[in-house]
Amino acid sequence: MPTPATLAAAPASDWLRPSVLALVAANLVPLGGVLFLGWEIFPLVFLFWLENVIVGGFNALKMLLAAPALPAGWVVKAAMIPFFCFHYGMFCLVHGVFVVVLFGRGTVAVKGFPDAALFWQVLTGQHLFWAALALAASHGVSFVLNYLRSGEYRQARLETLMQAPYGRVVVLHVAILGGGFLIMGLGSPIWALALLVFLKIGLDVRAHLRERRRFAAGTPGRETGKSD
Repeated sequence: MPTPATLAAAPASDWLRPSVLALVAANLVPLGGVLFLGWEIFPLVFLFWLENVIVGGFNALKMLLAAPALPAGWVVKAAMIPFFCFHYGMFCLVHGVFVVVLFGRGTVAVKGFPDAALFWQVLTGQHLFWAALALAASHGVSFVLNYLRSGEYRQARLETLMQAPYGRVVVLHVAILGGGFLIMGLGSPIWALALLVFLKIGLDVRAHLRERRRFAAGTPGRETGKSD
């Protein structure tokens, strides 16, 4: 887990990357919700779950554009991308159901199995649209600047991309969900909610920079913290 000391040790140039600045700025929107809109734990955890869906969408695009110089790769993509969308979609659905049921009690009226309509109701009812859009824009900035413009797509491997979003869920959301339960038990104090947001920023930045360095070295590996 990143600490203030390890994050501070990163070169200043890393913190000035446009994709890092976009990442931090997007995550400050939820912090504003906590400080000025009275958000408690459920909107935060739901928003961070929704980011998983956004990550999956960009990951499918990465798979589509990966290693375009390999003609045989397009045949593999025709099978792997639909499989990824189905499998990861089911994974996110189950995760989202747990988030709504465990954290949304007293906030969302769950009648039957949660579906897309309920998730949309939470998104609009909790006023999360602009925060979700900011997170999507952050991943879009990284996709365009790092994956496309910097040429990471030429080195990307389908098998690595296939697994990357699952690692993000495990690493990031074990910490988020664990912290969420603790904060909920404390009554959702503002300081604890703000600390949770900063924890997520630290995890995101650390994993993002590790992934960029790996691509810069020409050896894209199995990043398990963030896929953007």
